[in-house]
Amino acid sequence: MTRKLRNYINGKWTETTGSLFLDVINPADNKTLAIVPAGSRDDIIDAARAAKNASADWRNMPATQRIQYLFKMKQILETNSDEISAICTAECGKTLQESRAEVVRAIENIEVACGIPKLLQSDFSEDITKGIDEYFIRQPLGIGTCIAPFNFPVMIPFWFMPYAIACGNTYIIKPSEKVPLTMTRIFELLEELNLPAGVLNMVHGGKETVDAILEHPDIPAISFVGSTNVARYVYQTGVAHNKRVQAQGGAKNPVVIMPDADVDTTVRIVTDSAFGCAGQRCLAASIVITVGKESEKFADKIVSSAKSRITGNGMDKGVEMGPVISKESRISIEKLIQKGIDDGATILLDGRNIKVEGSGEGNFVGPTVLGGLSTDSEVFKTEIFGPVLIIINVETLEDAIDLINDNRYGNSACIFTASGSAARKFRHDVMAGNIGVNIGIAAPMAFFPFSGWKESFFGDLHGQSLHAIEFYTQTKVVIERWHDEWTRKF
Repeated sequence: MTRKLRNYINGKWTETTGSLFLDVINPADNKTLAIVPAGSRDDIIDAARAAKNASADWRNMPATQRIQYLFKMKQILETNSDEISAICTAECGKTLQESRAEVVRAIENIEVACGIPKLLQSDFSEDITKGIDEYFIRQPLGIGTCIAPFNFPVMIPFWFMPYAIACGNTYIIKPSEKVPLTMTRIFELLEELNLPAGVLNMVHGGKETVDAILEHPDIPAISFVGSTNVARYVYQTGVAHNKRVQAQGGAKNPVVIMPDADVDTTVRIVTDSAFGCAGQRCLAASIVITVGKESEKFADKIVSSAKSRITGNGMDKGVEMGPVISKESRISIEKLIQKGIDDGATILLDGRNIKVEGSGEGNFVGPTVLGGLSTDSEVFKTEIFGPVLIIINVETLEDAIDLINDNRYGNSACIFTASGSAARKFRHDVMAGNIGVNIGIAAPMAFFPFSGWKESFFGDLHGQSLHAIEFYTQTKVVIERWHDEWTRKF
């Protein structure tokens, strides 16, 4: 019998109030793993009520006590890392190694959030005028929510949730309906925490569930990661309902390779960046911009390295790249590859129609490299979100920076060079939120915010670290004066 997933509300597993369910598909073989609720507005109403009822007691619990739950949460994820990683790979498609790395990133955010007793401290000014002191304090907003994407079902909710509950908020997570099993298992494991009922909730669903979150009057804070079009919708709708919103959107991440870059090291790192997680990560290299006349030495070796990558079921030993998330995604990627060819690109490596032994009807697209694509092409400007890398050449670093800054996205940009001067100019002039120097994936550690500019991000405060703390708290300024004659009366 196919497993039917449930919500987790007010400390209990509950059936959805909706009647529709969606299949959860293993992208490596297109077999059904479970069915998940398509969502219901009433489910969010129930979860928000539970979170609101738990809010007063939770916010009044001292921060030093709240973080005791986080210490235990970290231990639970560490102890069960292999099981969580296997579930993630089964429903998401990435390799086991990639899933394990994702769990580590989630744990890092719990560790940083455990510093809340110090991180919540504020400023105090004595005698702003004679006998009057002024200070501010941080207080929780109430209820926070995460609308999570499919590509990192473990890590991304932990960009937000540990900080929110450590700051005294209660929380609701809505996993992607494409990959709900991973977070479901995490919630089963987290029952061991014995959190007060209503502090941490999970509701499954699609657009109806999202809209209910965006419109609910008792939910003041929304964190989202996904495509730019949906991020814009989430941001605009949430703000229209007087909410704080941080909405991470899409990307088209460029990598600049200078002539003085070390060839072998650069090729290895860029290939890993472009084709890790089957290109389905918001920091994946999408465009390689070689600078100068000797660009072919890099292009040829990148193609050779990409060709040697082993594509298959992420559960299998030795596999370096798994399938893309769905049949629809595979078809979309292949159409964009063909569109690039129609627009004049040369296909240096074609990953379409790849055959993976023993995987039947899996959603596989092999590493693909396009050369000579016009910068006016739709494919050059579109986030493909698959294992497709575009290689172009320009004459100077200034040309490369201009090309990057014309991009509507601004999530990440990287440079490979032996020149400190070139690296500094790149870091200073490029309009992107995460910069890598001789780094292929400019992924911030948990004690830095995950930045993003232009149409890669909507909002002001990002996930992780101090930005997350700022996002999930509001400041209250206190100005006070005490007269001696008043105190003597008591």
